[in-house]
Amino acid sequence: MKPPTTKLSKKQKKLILKILLYGLISGIALFFIFILFIRIGAFGKLPTEAELKQIKNNTATEIITVDNKLLGRFYYQNRTNALLDEIPSELIDALIATEDVRFFSHNGVDTRSTFRVLIKSILLFNKSAGGGSTLTQQLAKNLFPRKSFGILTIPVVKTKEIIIAKRIEKMYSKHEILELYLNTVPFGENTYGIETASIVFFNKKPKELQIQETAMLVGILKANSHYNPHNNPEAALKRRNVVISQMVKYKYLTKIEADSLKSLPLELNFRKLTSIEGPAPYFREHLRHEAKKILEKYSKPDGTPYNLYADGLKIYTTLNYTMQNYAEEAVQVHMSKLQETFNKHWKGKEPWKKDPSLAKQQIKQSRIYKNLINSGLTDEQAIEKMKEKHSTTVFSWEGDRDTTMSSFDSVLYHFQTLQTGVLIMNGFNGDVLAWIGGSGFKYFQYDHVKAKRQVGSTFKPLVYASAIENGKDPCKFYANDSVVYENYDNWTPENSGEGYGGYYSMKGALAHSINTVSVKVLLETGIDSTIRLAKKMGIKSNLPEVPSLALGTGEVSLYEMVSAYSCFINKGRKVEPRLIRRIEDSEGHVIYANKTHTPGDSVMSVETARTILAMMQGTVDRGTASSLRSVYGFNSEFAGKTGTTQNQTDGWFIGMNPNLVVGVWVGGDNPAVRFRTSTYGQGAYAALPIFANFFQKLYKHPVYKYLSNASFQIPEHTYRQLDCVDFREEEMDIFEEFFKIREDDIGDFIKRIFSRKKKKKNQDENQD
Repeated sequence: MKPPTTKLSKKQKKLILKILLYGLISGIALFFIFILFIRIGAFGKLPTEAELKQIKNNTATEIITVDNKLLGRFYYQNRTNALLDEIPSELIDALIATEDVRFFSHNGVDTRSTFRVLIKSILLFNKSAGGGSTLTQQLAKNLFPRKSFGILTIPVVKTKEIIIAKRIEKMYSKHEILELYLNTVPFGENTYGIETASIVFFNKKPKELQIQETAMLVGILKANSHYNPHNNPEAALKRRNVVISQMVKYKYLTKIEADSLKSLPLELNFRKLTSIEGPAPYFREHLRHEAKKILEKYSKPDGTPYNLYADGLKIYTTLNYTMQNYAEEAVQVHMSKLQETFNKHWKGKEPWKKDPSLAKQQIKQSRIYKNLINSGLTDEQAIEKMKEKHSTTVFSWEGDRDTTMSSFDSVLYHFQTLQTGVLIMNGFNGDVLAWIGGSGFKYFQYDHVKAKRQVGSTFKPLVYASAIENGKDPCKFYANDSVVYENYDNWTPENSGEGYGGYYSMKGALAHSINTVSVKVLLETGIDSTIRLAKKMGIKSNLPEVPSLALGTGEVSLYEMVSAYSCFINKGRKVEPRLIRRIEDSEGHVIYANKTHTPGDSVMSVETARTILAMMQGTVDRGTASSLRSVYGFNSEFAGKTGTTQNQTDGWFIGMNPNLVVGVWVGGDNPAVRFRTSTYGQGAYAALPIFANFFQKLYKHPVYKYLSNASFQIPEHTYRQLDCVDFREEEMDIFEEFFKIREDDIGDFIKRIFSRKKKKKNQDENQD
């Protein structure tokens, strides 16, 4: 049986129609009132036409190497501008097919899509109502980020974007809108704009992109986190293929072309351009401070100051991209092995075992500890909190390592990591070519190129340069004996490996790093005289006025030492290091120019510089750096000096070929982090291999191979004046006893003996 039906009377029907009509009218009225409120700024001021005419986004400053590579950027937002003509047409096709198929026919608003979205979002308050936004509306969203208005957020922001989009369409051509859009759209990874995205994901300029690569970049736009090919390659691949299918649907590709493209794998060349990652981060950080100081002296044409992070500047540096990469590779190869040796050397024991306060100090200096204390925890509570294990990432020479570890253990783990500093400079003009300040900027921000450490025997060439400059004969002989210096707290210098006995010339003492002789030379020449020369050569650090200065007890930065050594290959003239060649504004106008350096004033004679250089060649040919010949097989001309400080705390090698000065330091952030024996801790073992690995790579490069044949061009007479032979104890005892020679006359005696021997040898060769 059917239920009874109730028929509406005419009066009831009229009432319902009236209610519906009033409801519709009220709804329309409310809608227009809502629009009016937005237009008058009730939900935030809308940009005027004048403001839209001067659309300006924060544009990153680019850092360019001397070989025209992009080294990195300084930015609030990582973006740069690309002209539409520099963007492949396939990328535009993919963008239109996927994001806005009626882009060229609408006036900023796709009515069909917008009506659907407005109904859902404004009338039904459906927050999930998406889609419908044209490229122009998306541009409006990119230019003027959304704000929250509670339950009205979606209706308000969508309406505002429609209004702004219509204004943009009146003022800009479709060509200009596409260009603006592609230069502002976010791609994740704090990356904005197509040019930056192209470099980050493929290390290419946009015009070099392949079709499948353009499709992948367009695919990211739907959800730049979920479709990030670096973090989620499977989802990115599927999305890329959807974009390719859209290009087929709208006749931009044939099905055969699409099938071929879909079969290709994702091939990224991911290069994250952040302040803590990418090549030369320590250099970039030093450069940032230097550039800011320079820009403080200049203003824009309108009088406002330049902004390093937002004005789209270009900084042209002296850094050589190839050499930086080779230096970083050399560090990675050697330091990974050295760290493994270090860990085995300590056999699981902590280097600070004898002094636990060092570990406590390290814990209390950590960021996590300070944050916990600042949050209100006591010292004991903070330590306990730090001992809780959690998932984390730690440094390793093979790359970031995911692990489960407490913050307490993480701090101590990183405390044991060996550090390094490498600086490569053009010895003639001071251009800094490569800069490595530590083992990994992400974890260790302290820059060991600028850090002051005891320099060990790398200071000795400065001691001998001062002696020769003051008229000392490089072939004067000194007894290699143990001396107590009563005027200096009964201090006695000790030799590292050669022991005592015999006599050494300055040439031999430098080659074999004989401490006893170096101290005698320093005192004979004068400590003040040596310090004055060091200052002239570029050492700005305070140097101790004590005999141990000859052994490198002064604390000096690698930056200063490399600068000082450049005097030797620059004929005694000082050169200031240079990092910046010029700075340009976004239009290419030069703001600041630092012309190629010319050597400064002479700090020593040409002959002194050549003599020290020849003496340091002896260090490589037969002295403490001879492994460059015997182990690494170099036949090229090198000069240099190893250095090892007390208790193997610091390992140094500063070496030169005829064009470059390369300084290497290896050690721990804290002196407690060191090898216990000189076998591993000496400069020849800890630091020199980085120098060797770098030049092995450099000399194989077709552009730089010529450097392997370069010569110091030291005149023959310089080598002749160094034609002196060092005598060990057993040999000199015979001469002293038989001829009763005074020590002051030993040098002259040996010269006469070997002059006769050489003369007789030449006569015999002539007879043959």
